[in-house]
Amino acid sequence: MDLQFNHKSNYFLAAQLVIRHIQDRLFKEKTDHVSFSLQEWKHLFQNDMASASVNLDGILHLASKYVVETLSGDTALIHHYDIHANEHTTTIFLNESAVNALIDDAHPLIPPDAATYE
Repeated sequence: MDLQFNHKSNYFLAAQLVIRHIQDRLFKEKTDHVSFSLQEWKHLFQNDMASASVNLDGILHLASKYVVETLSGDTALIHHYDIHANEHTTTIFLNESAVNALIDDAHPLIPPDAATYE
């Protein structure tokens, strides 16, 4: 049996969408955590239910590899995240020093190296 796929997830693109969405929220309101509902994920991923559900952990894992240059070296923007499947929400906890460097000092986000992932 030959299975054909109509859609192949691009985890790196999805992770960049997540990071830019977090960054937009931080520019509006500086905080140490952000929460997203399933509906927000669906909207962000243009109604791609797979990215908003079963692939979300992999996407957030890649997003957690984005770093910001701080005085103490490169620091991950995302400290950790919790996916609350029963409530259909996700909470992303951020590193305060990375948020300060990103928002106050205008340091750039450094993406993970796609060449080191399979």
